Amino acid sequence: MLWTALVLGFLGSFHCIGMCGPIAMAVGGASSKAFIFKKILYNLGRATTYAALGLLIGMLGFSLSLAGVQQGVSISMGVLIVAVSLSYKKADKFLTVPALSSWVVWIKQKLGGHLKAGSTKAFFFTGLINGLLPCGMVYMALIAALGLQDPWMGATYMFFFGVGTVPMLLVLMFSGNLLAAPLRLKFQRAIPVLGLIIGLLFIFRGLGLGMHGSPQLQMFDYGSEQVEITMCD
Repeated sequence: MLWTALVLGFLGSFHCIGMCGPIAMAVGGASSKAFIFKKILYNLGRATTYAALGLLIGMLGFSLSLAGVQQGVSISMGVLIVAVSLSYKKADKFLTVPALSSWVVWIKQKLGGHLKAGSTKAFFFTGLINGLLPCGMVYMALIAALGLQDPWMGATYMFFFGVGTVPMLLVLMFSGNLLAAPLRLKFQRAIPVLGLIIGLLFIFRGLGLGMHGSPQLQMFDYGSEQVEITMCD
């Protein structure tokens, strides 16, 4: 599953260039070793925020699995991922909601303050805050993290998602140029296909067929309660 996080992050970076691209270029500049280190810190900050979100959403998923709805959650998340992947661009329209637009303005103000500071730690905190920007691709990755139903797997999945976005943002930081729209569109066309693959993997996993990728669910008796637990090979 982790490979899907890397690919999702990479493809998602072509979609998110519109919002994150200008910020990435603002973090760009000189090519000294010190500044390269700051660029790495910035991206590490974003990945750290994604991992923290994955940890929280993974805890929710784990709670649902303990409630005995493990199969249902996995299948439901698979269906939801397919649906979101087919309309991921519309998810960004939530930015126009007054509550979220205010949130985005606040985040950008904080980003500007840290960028002006220019210190080494400021780049890391800029990345941390940037990871909080609403994004349809992040939503899709978080749905997958929820479907994993494990806090640490959720955190790892989201961290890998963040790592997947790094190559394209590093290119922007060093070049200072946004990619041409036609090229970005070519990569974005692969997002629904990847979303369909990830969604089907979660649905297959939730069926509990007792084979690789679809482990059988067994019932464990905890007093008067029974809980479904995935038995991995």
